[in-house]
Amino acid sequence: MDQYRSEITPEPGGPGSSEGGAKLREFLRDTLETVLIALVLFLAINAVSARIRVESVSMQPTLFAGNYVIVNKLAYQLGEPQRGDVIVFKYPPDPEREPYIKRVIGLPGDRVRVDTGNVYVNAELLVEPYLEVVTEQGGEWQVPADNLFVMGDNRNNSSDSRAWGMVPLDKVIGKALVIYWPPEQWGLLGFPYAVAAGQ
Repeated sequence: MDQYRSEITPEPGGPGSSEGGAKLREFLRDTLETVLIALVLFLAINAVSARIRVESVSMQPTLFAGNYVIVNKLAYQLGEPQRGDVIVFKYPPDPEREPYIKRVIGLPGDRVRVDTGNVYVNAELLVEPYLEVVTEQGGEWQVPADNLFVMGDNRNNSSDSRAWGMVPLDKVIGKALVIYWPPEQWGLLGFPYAVAAGQ
């Protein structure tokens, strides 16, 4: 006599169905919590920092085109810009353009003079160990209140305050802190190196 084995399918709403539904609800709840936490962290990080790609050679040898940099957006809400800071800002003549990145040379009230390859701030020689070339373009500028005078480290290939004027403080996005890409060029940018000889 042939023997047959039958399998009993649980009826809808039975114990197996209830257990599966509970597991699905738990999975969906955990997934939603994870997504919400990730979203909150993303928004928090973006509220205090930005990531930008360097598009030009104007900051060589400190920054190269293609470098990615982390910017502290709270730096100047909690403190004041310092001479030597590398900052990211909206281009004053056209704020809708991609942000610029340059080095702070003159602070509000400073008098900046470029002469025979050297930079002077308030008649004191500025020591700039990050430069590889001398500054050819000369001139003299008075920095107004609530403004900064900025220059690129690649002095002879940089569009900066010598060409289009000062950067209002309200156009500053933040202070560049770290090169994070590519990994072999990782480095900190948070230390001011430009120092007037008399300070």
